[in-house]
Amino acid sequence: MSGRLRVAVDRDACCGSGNCVRTAPEVFDQDEELGLVVLRQPEPPESEYDAVREAAYNCPAAAIDLTEP
Repeated sequence: MSGRLRVAVDRDACCGSGNCVRTAPEVFDQDEELGLVVLRQPEPPESEYDAVREAAYNCPAAAIDLTEP
């Protein structure tokens, strides 16, 4: 395992609230069609770790999974 935070998303669980995009726009986006989460960076830079953790914590659908280093 690498020494970096790894992010995975479950689009089937996503409810499209957009909290993740507002919290960590460098890492998450939403697709145009359904508004579901799109993962832009599965291994974000360390500068994004706090925002990614906050996005995962605040996801109402628990659709963001983090693997900590």
